[in-house]
Amino acid sequence: MEKTIEVVVEGGKATAAPPLGPALGPLGVNITEVVDDINEKTSELEGMKVPVKVIVDTGTKDHRIEVGKPSASALIIKELNIEKGSSLPGKDRVGDLTNAQVKKIAKAKFGSDDEPHVNQIKGTCRSMGITIGEGEVTEEELKAAEEHKEQVMEEGAEAGEAPAEGEGEPEEKPAEGDIPEKKGEKEKKAGDEEEGKPE
Repeated sequence: MEKTIEVVVEGGKATAAPPLGPALGPLGVNITEVVDDINEKTSELEGMKVPVKVIVDTGTKDHRIEVGKPSASALIIKELNIEKGSSLPGKDRVGDLTNAQVKKIAKAKFGSDDEPHVNQIKGTCRSMGITIGEGEVTEEELKAAEEHKEQVMEEGAEAGEAPAEGEGEPEEKPAEGDIPEKKGEKEKKAGDEEEGKPE
């Protein structure tokens, strides 16, 4: 009779800790040996979460390991060398894949880069905040557009400041004209005094 234990482990880093160890314990197999076998078979998938089946013959205590395919998201994360996908895929972009990379992931996941499989990978990418085939070119275009916008705004601001400066100068000149007004006031006072003398 065979008993199958299904777990998800990190490639090349399985341990006897839960959930693997406790599941294997009651079956009477050499847990260390099973863990070593899993790590050997998943060493090339380091850094990815990998589904693994441990099939144990409960009579002979022999075991065999079947390694499944990593999830599409795990393959994408590995390809981009990021920690995780975006929690707000519609707003935050965490990376960009080329079409060639998408086909590579589809082949690793499904064994085929046919259009239906490629489309599945693209769908997973979008749900993780990852764009396809945009890359640096789009970023540069966006940056250039922003710089152009800022430049136009600066030029508009400068054009608007010139008249303000020109208008400021005439306003200052009347201020200087306070002195003649004071002189006029003095002359008027002097005239009043003279008129008052004959009296």
